Amino acid sequence: MSVLPLVFTSGWASGINAYAVVLLLGLFGLTGVSDDVPQTLQRPEVLITAGVLFLCEAVADKIPYVDSAWDAVHTVVRPLAGAWVGALLAGHSGSLSDVAAGLIGGSTALAGHTVKAGTRMAVNTSPEPFSNIALSLAEDLGVGGIVSLAIFHPEAAAVIAAVLLAAGLVVLLFLVSRIRRFLRRRVQRREERRLASRAP
Repeated sequence: MSVLPLVFTSGWASGINAYAVVLLLGLFGLTGVSDDVPQTLQRPEVLITAGVLFLCEAVADKIPYVDSAWDAVHTVVRPLAGAWVGALLAGHSGSLSDVAAGLIGGSTALAGHTVKAGTRMAVNTSPEPFSNIALSLAEDLGVGGIVSLAIFHPEAAAVIAAVLLAAGLVVLLFLVSRIRRFLRRRVQRREERRLASRAP
């Protein structure tokens, strides 16, 4: 399937920022930069919705703890968006290849989202907000760069996305202990607050 590298890359990128992927692909199609972008992604209502939600995510992503809450909600949204974009890129025939493209897009989006959400939880253990802002900007620029590259050089973009995904999963494995400590502290603080509120 010639569209498979684009499906894989857009799936990974959807796991990081699904709205940016939809917005960028739609704009590339609308401006005639790429003929591979389906008409559905170029529709004005899709572009406006994706643009507004991208701006919401750009703000939420830079605020400690708000970013983790946003990620929790998007545990369902990002993989579904990756699957939807993958199926659209493959075509509308309802064939097995369309289903496979949807599964590839959705599963790589879920993997990318897992890395993003886990990394954000680890970053939120740091008391300063600057690491959130820096990481959010890096994610936005990375998604923009990789999706743009995928339009012109899909195979190269897919290789880079695969390397970034693998590296992210390895980093996440190292961060698991930090995340567990963070979650234990959070539960402990809630329990302390609950006990304090009961005290006379």
